[in-house]
Amino acid sequence: QVQLVESGGGLVQAGGSLRLSCAASGRTDSRYAMGWFRQAPGKEREFVAATTWSGGVAYYGDSVKGRFTISRDNAKNTVYLQMNSLKPEDTAVYYCAVARFPGTIATMYDYWGQGTQVTVSS
Repeated sequence: QVQLVESGGGLVQAGGSLRLSCAASGRTDSRYAMGWFRQAPGKEREFVAATTWSGGVAYYGDSVKGRFTISRDNAKNTVYLQMNSLKPEDTAVYYCAVARFPGTIATMYDYWGQGTQVTVSS
């Protein structure tokens, strides 16, 4: 079992930045990929970003490319999502998740955090 706790969400104006963190605990002894997804009211869960165990390879959803950056610190069992140039359409609950391999499909991920709200005002 892996427990994930997200933090760093909040209210920000359009054009601003936020950094989300996701701390993993429990069975973190095996190598795993980590990803971020988001879900806005009335919409399906959307892939945001994912990275490999080493952090050397990253994948991004088209809507966030060039604005968001995923990184991880394995010594702290933590993954980060730096979000710049935020737009109102980025408003959603952001979830981190763990998988054996990085992917864009939510069903690939085995463990999920409880989510953190990000609200971008215009």
